[in-house]
Amino acid sequence: MIAMQEELNQFERSEVWELMPRPSNQSVIGTRWVFRNKMNENDIIVRNKARLVAKCFNQEEGIDYEETFASVARLEAIRMLLAFACFKDFVLYQMDVKSVFLNGFINEEVYVEQPPNFQSFNFPNHVFKLKKALYGLKQAPRAWYERLSKFLLKKGFKMAKIDTTLFIKTKEKDMLLVQIYVDDIIFGATNVSLCEEFSKCMHSEFEMSMMGELNFFLGLQIKQPKKGTFINQAKYIRDLLKRFNMEEAKTMKTPMSLSIKLDKDEKGTSIDSTMYRGMIGSLLYLTASRPDIMYSVCLCARFQSCPKESHLSVVK
Repeated sequence: MIAMQEELNQFERSEVWELMPRPSNQSVIGTRWVFRNKMNENDIIVRNKARLVAKCFNQEEGIDYEETFASVARLEAIRMLLAFACFKDFVLYQMDVKSVFLNGFINEEVYVEQPPNFQSFNFPNHVFKLKKALYGLKQAPRAWYERLSKFLLKKGFKMAKIDTTLFIKTKEKDMLLVQIYVDDIIFGATNVSLCEEFSKCMHSEFEMSMMGELNFFLGLQIKQPKKGTFINQAKYIRDLLKRFNMEEAKTMKTPMSLSIKLDKDEKGTSIDSTMYRGMIGSLLYLTASRPDIMYSVCLCARFQSCPKESHLSVVK
């Protein structure tokens, strides 16, 4: 209940919507609550989150939204940034924007239902007209990215030509790098004063939660000691084993036996292809820190269209 109330208080501070009589000629999008426990790398609950989300399946393209886009950095870009920071000998930090999509302005006329269990006592049949984007709206990620990119460009940053989620600012011989992944922001500079300046700049425009040094991001556990940057995915691996019921499985020293010969095995017993694809996709993400399994995973990935029991045993 506290988390739900905090979410609605955030809406009031951000002036996200205004209460109005229900329109007769306009569709109204439903809303629902989504609850989540936010955990750290040690599986300890950091805080409870309640998010009010629009039921976007009611939206029609050309009426309720024009274009969709999400500001998502590629994993390769994150790895390159980590390598560059290590090479230049500076520390990377991370910060989080509170209720990020509430910061994006929308151009369309969109109405949503009042939040479940939080209807107005005096106007129970009224609806909210949105001034800003709401989680779940198809245009919400684009609206946020437009606002953030315009703000950074106005503050003297330059957008990278190939990776549009990377922003660079130079000051004499020093450089500040900012990488965007929706609401998570990674930044670092060759001069600490530039980091402090950027942090104050962001706090002046948005509600932020400063998270300190970069240590856990997109399933990557990151350590930045003086002698180099170390990454691993221990938590991700534990979650993976739990998801596919392999917590009690024996360990293997090598990713794959040299004698393995895989073919279509057309006479073999078919298995659930969705589960098989899930395993392959999960293992491909693991190659970010474990390149030694790349060949084995890619070999097994050839048989995703019609996997058999023999393929499953090799994947395991």
